[in-house]
Amino acid sequence: MNWGEQIVLGLLLGGVYVAVGLGFSLVWGVLNIVNLAYGAMVMVGGYLTWLLFVHGGIDPFVGLPIDVVVLFGIGYALQYVVINRVVRAPFLYTFLITFGLDLIIVNALLLVFKPDFRSVTTWYSGAAFAVGPVLVPYIRLWSLLAAWALAAVMWWILNRTRTGDAIQAVGADRDAAQLVGISLRRTYALTFGLGAACAGVAGALIATFQAITPTAGEPYTLQAFVVVILGGLGRVSATVVGGMMFGLVEVLAQSAPHLGAGYQNAIAFGVLVLVLLLRPQGLLGRTL
Repeated sequence: MNWGEQIVLGLLLGGVYVAVGLGFSLVWGVLNIVNLAYGAMVMVGGYLTWLLFVHGGIDPFVGLPIDVVVLFGIGYALQYVVINRVVRAPFLYTFLITFGLDLIIVNALLLVFKPDFRSVTTWYSGAAFAVGPVLVPYIRLWSLLAAWALAAVMWWILNRTRTGDAIQAVGADRDAAQLVGISLRRTYALTFGLGAACAGVAGALIATFQAITPTAGEPYTLQAFVVVILGGLGRVSATVVGGMMFGLVEVLAQSAPHLGAGYQNAIAFGVLVLVLLLRPQGLLGRTL
């Protein structure tokens, strides 16, 4: 594979990481919760896409709005019923409760779907078009465009709607937001629901080019963390930059001697440590 192909594939993979990082960044930035159940929610989105495709004949990209609605409902309910009870508790409490939710979701998926690999294989899964000497897979390109569209919608919600104003106000100062009449409980649930919706989209995109299992979401929690650290916490544009750069770094690093597809986590940790040492606030973010 030449350098041109590696750069193109890295940027296309970065689109998936944009979708993965958006919801994680939102929940962390507003609720100050590092959601360890995020990867499990990504897999819920993947399995929902598989169900819609296999049993409903719905194209994975056409089914994205269904993923958004279902995962938003799941995230809203989890936050409103469970996490809201400890949202003001010390960091360790929320850390542990999201870890517990991760175990529950993964084991529920194992109970329903078993540990078998599932994949969404469409008629265009292996199709690509050529740009000079570089082959661009249609499914990866559409995933990139879907991720950018998701980022645009999230930016619009956060910057052009009253709900977004409330979310940002709570993220800036929850006590002051409450004093002006913003419902913290509802805003927290909306924020977590939007984060889960982003996870659902990410899972749907991942299922189009990678086989999924109930436990396959764990690396995406780490990768979402790296994307947020790399780009910076608190801005949609920062997450987009972080996701695109991480996809590029991962593909280029895997082409290095003695590395391969089994080193994603090592690469993620390496990038994380490097960014924390050189620029802990991220490329575009505020100081953490």
